[in-house]
Amino acid sequence: MRLHPQSVRIRLTIWYTIALALIVLAFAFAIYFVVRTSLLQQTDQQLNKDFATVARVVTDEPAEINELAQHGSINLFQIFEGNEVVAETDDWSRAGLEKAPSGKIGLPWSWEAPNGLPYRVKQATVTSIGHSYLIRIAEDEQTMRLALKSLTMILLFGIPVALALAVIGGYLLAGRVLGPIGAMAAKAGEITADRLAERLPVEDPHDEFGRLATVFNQTFARLEDSFERLRRFTADASHELRTPLTAIRSVGEVGLQQNIDATACREVIASMLEEADRLTKLVDSLLTLSRADASSVPIKRELTDLSALAAEVADCLQVLAEEKEQTVQIVTEGQVFAEIDTATLRQALINLVDNAVKYSPRMGHIRVVVRSPADAEAVIEVIDDGPGIPLEHQSRIFDRFYRVDKGRSRELGGTGLGLAICQWAVEVNGGRIELESEESRGTVFRVIIPKHHKQS
Repeated sequence: MRLHPQSVRIRLTIWYTIALALIVLAFAFAIYFVVRTSLLQQTDQQLNKDFATVARVVTDEPAEINELAQHGSINLFQIFEGNEVVAETDDWSRAGLEKAPSGKIGLPWSWEAPNGLPYRVKQATVTSIGHSYLIRIAEDEQTMRLALKSLTMILLFGIPVALALAVIGGYLLAGRVLGPIGAMAAKAGEITADRLAERLPVEDPHDEFGRLATVFNQTFARLEDSFERLRRFTADASHELRTPLTAIRSVGEVGLQQNIDATACREVIASMLEEADRLTKLVDSLLTLSRADASSVPIKRELTDLSALAAEVADCLQVLAEEKEQTVQIVTEGQVFAEIDTATLRQALINLVDNAVKYSPRMGHIRVVVRSPADAEAVIEVIDDGPGIPLEHQSRIFDRFYRVDKGRSRELGGTGLGLAICQWAVEVNGGRIELESEESRGTVFRVIIPKHHKQS
């Protein structure tokens, strides 16, 4: 026998029923106690009232005691003076109340007569001039006990009926409450990798189930975006890898088909090596991004002078700029320190400056500006006077394999991964990268990273 049902609906019903049963039982006991206390108080009030009447007659009009016993409205009392019975009512002896045990003086108690009838009894001593009387008086409790018995029967029959209705109502209510969960589970079971565009139903976005469904839908949206990026990345990577491989094969086939001399053979080999170099760069970039996605690139932060890092990058690419008669200028505000992983940020700056060299015109000007506009941030800007990036392309410029001019980018040896690597390298150092560009007016790539709190 399972003590822990698998169905949440049944578990909710059981817990609901147990909680309601405890509440109903506590309420029933409270009602019984309150009613019993109230009825006893009424009986004791009447008992005290009758006692006061008998005591007044005994103290003020002793000669009228027998008259009160024979013809008075008080049916159950007995008066002693010493051990002698001074007066008692006929009903007292008929009820067998003379056998009632003595209780505490002044405090009423309940007693059941030999005939089975219940009574409420009280005794107390009253004194008058030269006399001392013990008065015992009683009230019939049968009416009170019948009322309590009726109340008990009502509670004994009513509680099970109420609990049975509670079980039925709780089961139906739990089913209605858990209905959205069932609908979400059924819909979630239909969502596969090919159907990530579908979403869970949301009846009320403001309740708990609605918020849960909304969170799941947001997760599905992120998964859909990730799958779409993965599909696009796979397709683009296949295309990019196929292009140099096709070129190598074509050049090789042409070289084999033609009877060429040593000079032509060297040209064929050089062309093949050029494509192989391009393929190597592409594979290296893919490997870098793959490691970045897997968070397997080791990051070692150290205090670095960004001005010196920018100057080092500019010196590395100075040869490329000189081939196009370009000038690369470093503008700094002195030493600007930041705790960064030098290798990754250097790669980002190399990619940015390399792009600036590639896309700037012959005899163009490139500036690398290192500044510290705020206490908590350092800025490195790479500014060129190239053709600029159209506004409609700027939102996707950091996407993998995205090119503004695909043909021209391939001619320049680009893989479409450089800016994606830049963005990752900056973000892994806790910073962000921004773009400002206008067509025919150049481009500014701005790297913003947290600055070290102490500078020397």
